[in-house]
Amino acid sequence: MGIKDRRTKILLALQILPSVQTDDKEFSSLIFDEKIQKLLDLSMNQKTKSMLAGMVKEEVIEKASQQSAVGSRQSNIDPIVGRDVINHVSTIDSNTYKLTNNGFSELCFQFPFFRFLKEEWDGKWRIISYEIPESKREIRDRLRREMQGWGLGPWHRSFWLTPHPVLERLKELVVGKEEEKYIQAFSADHSFGENKSMIEKVWMIKELDKRYREMFKKWHDILAKDGDKVDKFLLVISEYVSILRDDPGLPKQLVGEQWIGFEANNIFKEIRSILLS
Repeated sequence: MGIKDRRTKILLALQILPSVQTDDKEFSSLIFDEKIQKLLDLSMNQKTKSMLAGMVKEEVIEKASQQSAVGSRQSNIDPIVGRDVINHVSTIDSNTYKLTNNGFSELCFQFPFFRFLKEEWDGKWRIISYEIPESKREIRDRLRREMQGWGLGPWHRSFWLTPHPVLERLKELVVGKEEEKYIQAFSADHSFGENKSMIEKVWMIKELDKRYREMFKKWHDILAKDGDKVDKFLLVISEYVSILRDDPGLPKQLVGEQWIGFEANNIFKEIRSILLS
């Protein structure tokens, strides 16, 4: 899957791997069966179980009942219908989980692409400026790592731009710490100016579009080859995660309804349904 952190794997899996989804506004449950464990390179050992239990306690995920109707024939004759009957018994898989709003929010700070599939953009821009001296490189590098998945783009020297609601998270990270004195942050409306050229300058959307198209070709090659379905899907996920890390998750108001990232999301769902069926 191309992700080492166990917690991140779990959150991302609950977002992209459920085979049954009503729409992008709801969270669907996922059974962590052998197939899913193989995809995530996880075993349901004590470490994983402890991680899942801790995430449930933190309310970033929740246990969900995966129920299926199973017929079991009774030996007695039903006195009303005069024949044998089938009783439906619900079975529950204890390894079934789904995201919560808290878990989704946490995931979006690592993979911002998903945020505006479920949430509406408020039309606000967040502008972050920081100039941390070279002598404080450790602080600067730590801050950059924390903000890596916030959909930030370099607007001007030392100014970063994002449509994502990240300022509260930024406060949590820096208030009361040494780096606070090096940072300024703003929330603003766009008054006038051409959005399209600004978006290309800040996020190099044309280059991202090109990467998505190259990924489609790789997906086609993967699907065209013979092989185990799960092994093929592992390759599909690896390609997808690689580009999701760099997609700033811009809302449709900025990139349009036909943005190739939305298309890739729909194609991925189709591939998932084929290879995980």
